[in-house]
Amino acid sequence: MQYKILIVDDDTELLKMLTRFLEIRKYSVITAEDGISAMRMAETNPDMILLDINMPRVDGMEVCRRIRDKVSCPILFLTARVDEEDRVNGLLSGGDDYILKPFSLKELEARMIAHLKREERHKAKSEYRFHSECLIDYAAKTVQIGECYLELTKMEYGIIEFLSMNPGMVFDKERIYEKVFGYDAEGDSRVVTELIRRIRKKIGKQTEKEYIETVWGMGYKWIK
Repeated sequence: MQYKILIVDDDTELLKMLTRFLEIRKYSVITAEDGISAMRMAETNPDMILLDINMPRVDGMEVCRRIRDKVSCPILFLTARVDEEDRVNGLLSGGDDYILKPFSLKELEARMIAHLKREERHKAKSEYRFHSECLIDYAAKTVQIGECYLELTKMEYGIIEFLSMNPGMVFDKERIYEKVFGYDAEGDSRVVTELIRRIRKKIGKQTEKEYIETVWGMGYKWIK
C-alpha cells in the first residue's frame, strides 16, 4: 500500500528534502506552504499529515483544530518549540505527536511507521459494543448516546475506545496517555485529565449516567 503524506511547512528547502526522502521510500507526497493551503489539501484525504506549527496566515495548531473533526489520519507536528504548554496545547488541539526540529530522517520515518500501523489496527476493528444507552462503533469510530452522536476529537475518542474495551479496569493517566498517544509520544500525560473532563461534559449533555469513573489516587476506569 502506498501511503499519501501531506507535508505542511513554510520552509521550502525542508519541504524539498522531506519530499525527496519520502518519495524514495515509496510514499506519495503532497505539500503546502501555509495554513490556508494546508486546509484545502487536507480535503484530499491523506494517510498522515506532517504539520509545522509556526507558519504565516494560519499557524499549525489552528489548522489542526479546524480540520481535526474532518480528517481521522494521524497529525504529527513539526516544531522547534519545546515549551511544555505548547506541547499540551498541541495535543489538545488534536495532534497525535510532536517531532522536534532538528530531527533525524530515520527517527521521523520510525514515528511515521508507528502511527500508520496503529491507524491500520484501528481501521481493522469491526466490533461494536453497547454500554447501557451508549453504543460505540469501533470501526466507524463513533460514540452514540441514545439517538445522538457525540462530536469527539480523535484523542477524546481514543480514550473512550481504550477504557471501554477494558471495562472495570483502572488505568492511571500515564498508561492512558501511552496507549492513546503512543509510547514514544512527546508531551505531558496531564493532558489526559483535561480530555476526560471534556468527554464527561459531552456525555453529560445527553445523559445523567456516568461512564468514566475517577478512582482517586489510582486513575480512571470505564464503568461496566
